[in-house]
Amino acid sequence: MGLDTWTLLIIWGAGIPVGIYAFVHAALQRADAFTAADKMTKPAWLGITGAGALVLILFRGPMTILWIIGMVAVLVYIVDVKPKVTEVQKGSSW
Repeated sequence: MGLDTWTLLIIWGAGIPVGIYAFVHAALQRADAFTAADKMTKPAWLGITGAGALVLILFRGPMTILWIIGMVAVLVYIVDVKPKVTEVQKGSSW
């Protein structure tokens, strides 16, 4: 197997735990924190991250378009929503 095949396998293997983590994190947060952070509701993010994680698990390899869509959905939660929801729940840092 070439370097490109190994790289894609590593990306695929890393995507599954990231998707599961995003779903579990969304499930453990307070529902009002999502709206307070000016994001979609908790059920919406549970649906997005749950569907994303499921797609990452079911579709083998990062070369399928559905896999890419699932990974993007999960990464949007990790990069954009998670920090703001966490910040809202922590309150003021003063």
